[in-house]
Amino acid sequence: MSESTSLIELYRKIENCRRCPLYKTAKHAVPGEGKSSAKIMFIGEAPGRNEDETGRPFVGRAGKLLDELLNSIGIARESVFITSVIKHRPPNNRQPKTPEIKACSFFLKLQIKIINPRLIVTLGRFGMEYFLPEEKISEIHGKIINKVKKDGMMLSIFPVYHPAAGLRSTRNKEKLFEDFRKLKKIINDIV
Repeated sequence: MSESTSLIELYRKIENCRRCPLYKTAKHAVPGEGKSSAKIMFIGEAPGRNEDETGRPFVGRAGKLLDELLNSIGIARESVFITSVIKHRPPNNRQPKTPEIKACSFFLKLQIKIINPRLIVTLGRFGMEYFLPEEKISEIHGKIINKVKKDGMMLSIFPVYHPAAGLRSTRNKEKLFEDFRKLKKIINDIV
């Protein structure tokens, strides 16, 4: 079975998931998208309204900023894999609850295992906390954290603010662009 076939099978499981009640209020599951052989994986928090409508990750305003950030360092969106910790939209875009994160982490773990990225870029606090629960995004954004052990895998993590934070604050938007410039150098070094 190829990696892309494994991802397609996993998508079907995510679409039929009943591990938490979020599926009851969501229109679509949002498993993620991108290359199954991607060297870089971006992990956000949860789908928003636009993502719920389309079944695709990061397609609203925050997604447009993510595309702009990727373009600023010469990376095509199609060359990476983009997903979220949570695969169904929480009602009213509220933050995910701990039991929902625990229920969905099963799928994220399998995605990481199938894709086997060289680098994981976490978009915001919830993506970062999945790997680095004791850290604060304000203290470690824009820094590479190597040899993070998670679910039996050794991973390199690069936390950045969520693009939505850049939409709310010019200062955070500037930090995002600065962190992506650092990301470009890291990618050149390790990917």
